[in-house]
Amino acid sequence: MINDKVITLALIPFLTISFFSCTHKKGKAGEGKNKDTVAVYTIPPPKPITEKEKIRIKNEVELFYDTLLKTSGFNGGIIVAKAGNIIFEKYKGSVNLDGKDSITAATPLHIASVSKTFTAMAILKLQEAGKLNVNDSITKYFPKFNYSGVTIASLLSHRSGLPNYLYFMQKLGWNMDSIIQNKDILNWLINKKNVMLEVAPANTHFTYCNTNFALLALIIEKVSGKTYPAFMKQNIFDPLGMKNTFVHHHGDSMLRSKSFDWRGRQIPDNFLDEVYGDKNIYSTPQDLLKWDRALSDSIFLSNKTLQTAYTPYSNEKPGEKNYGFGWRMNIYPDGKKIIFHNGWWHGNNAAFIRLLPEDATIIVLSNRFAKSVYKAKYLVNIFNHYFDKDLEETENIVPVTIPEKFELDSNRLKKIKKVTRRQKK
Repeated sequence: MINDKVITLALIPFLTISFFSCTHKKGKAGEGKNKDTVAVYTIPPPKPITEKEKIRIKNEVELFYDTLLKTSGFNGGIIVAKAGNIIFEKYKGSVNLDGKDSITAATPLHIASVSKTFTAMAILKLQEAGKLNVNDSITKYFPKFNYSGVTIASLLSHRSGLPNYLYFMQKLGWNMDSIIQNKDILNWLINKKNVMLEVAPANTHFTYCNTNFALLALIIEKVSGKTYPAFMKQNIFDPLGMKNTFVHHHGDSMLRSKSFDWRGRQIPDNFLDEVYGDKNIYSTPQDLLKWDRALSDSIFLSNKTLQTAYTPYSNEKPGEKNYGFGWRMNIYPDGKKIIFHNGWWHGNNAAFIRLLPEDATIIVLSNRFAKSVYKAKYLVNIFNHYFDKDLEETENIVPVTIPEKFELDSNRLKKIKKVTRRQKK
């Protein structure tokens, strides 16, 4: 248990790496060579906050943890930070649920679809470097890709109209004894277009679809000349000092934590487990806070570029929920906006929530499925009043039962415990 800890990001050394060593000739991606450019990331120290503010936040998060998270089978880590200061940090459980190998600040857990934030920001970084444009058609990079109107932007915003590989590969006869790679998804989209299911016109509506980010990973590889795992390590993880973060691939199975359902039964790997871009990044709450600071302080991307990521692109239907480039968002009538992404893969689930005006960050990771992870969104009201009642995002896999309005107020402790007991039944 680590409380009242200040993250010492200012101590991260001036790391230099070969950045965007792209094989790119004018007009065609993937040809020729340019000189390497060097990236240096220096994250400012946490901004000061009052002791009174720290105590208030800590007490209210602790109430949430004790009543809704700790009692739910949660097995992982949580960090709540304000202006880069870690106010609340706890780890619970063990990697294999056997009481051994306790989960610590250095234990990487699968962050599932929170991985999409890295893929999207890497694409935008390549755009800043002049290596691609989000308005490019996918055919510029994959000439045989025969779906009209699909652009990088439509992949980033889930408006491509493409079907989800999690379902169509199996429906169209993929041998489940063979592991799917990203290139297989692209090849099946191209070669089986005539029998492809659920294809909709591009840019007509939002449909959350993992295929989009699997293809974005291929574009990163095409433009950079590096594998997606190598690119992310060299251009994001290492320069930010994210020492416990990596992209899973078949060669590093020993590094991975296993995942478990809510009953504690291990969930085995399957033929979908090596696709990346949409998932498959392992990280820790501390490393994700470094990622948050790199974005919040416009270290990794310019503020102008970040605003394009935080712009809602699916406005055909009224409502508070929307999607930018790799980020979910809730936009309320009074103008307040929550920037976040949830994740769910096998028994792993994650919540990564960012309140930009308040400079607050909420991170929860678990390798044993717990719906309570998504209830982390209730914590936003500690920092400002965002909502009275709200529905949670859960990656559109199964419905989630939401308890009555959660107020972080000790007077409601009995009612919270009552709701928790009712959920266990």
